[in-house]
Amino acid sequence: MITAAVDAVLDPHARWWGAVWTLPWYLFCAAALVWGVLRAREKAGRRPPSEEVRSDWEQAA
Repeated sequence: MITAAVDAVLDPHARWWGAVWTLPWYLFCAAALVWGVLRAREKAGRRPPSEEVRSDWEQAA
C-alpha cells in the first residue's frame, strides 16, 4: 500500500511534474544570484586597509 502511494505521487506522468522537475534549476539560479548580491554588498561595506597595515607579501620580505 505504501509503495502504491509512493508510485502514485512520484509518477512522472502526474500533472504537476512538469512544473516541479525544473524547480531545482530555478532554486540554484536564485541562490547564485542572491549569493552574488550579498557578496558584492559585503565587499562594498569593507573599509580599505590603512597604510599602517602591511600585507603578507611585505611582511615576508
